[in-house]
Amino acid sequence: MRKLVLIAVLALVIPSAGAETAPQASFNVPGAMDSTGRRVLTFVNKDPPGQRCNNNLQVAAEIANAYRLPIQLLPASLVPALPAPSVFYGSQLIVADGGEQNGLSSYQLVADVLELEGVAKQPKPGLLFNEKVRKEYDDLRGMIRSGGK
Repeated sequence: MRKLVLIAVLALVIPSAGAETAPQASFNVPGAMDSTGRRVLTFVNKDPPGQRCNNNLQVAAEIANAYRLPIQLLPASLVPALPAPSVFYGSQLIVADGGEQNGLSSYQLVADVLELEGVAKQPKPGLLFNEKVRKEYDDLRGMIRSGGK
């Protein structure tokens, strides 16, 4: 009986321990590094961009207003092997279509990765963080999310 209990406990513990140590997904992302060796933040969007892709482009703008790093936007037609929409930091997958967030990124999700990697911030935040601009920007985002309704 003790052996059965021990086996049952190990069966529950071992898979979860393996999941915690599983490596991050890595993809062959074109332009994943710039000429100085810095990782590039890459947003892959469908052609034409839909709601999730438009959201991700807005996240790219917010990140550019807060962090100093190279950012590239790629249409899915140029990178058919990569999921769209998706976001990568270097070759590390952050979000992708069909994954946990289904390709929908957020400022906080991307910023968390950049903070962990020690990416430098802008000396002062860009205009998207100005109160007046931010209200209009948030209104625009809401309109895009609702499909213009």
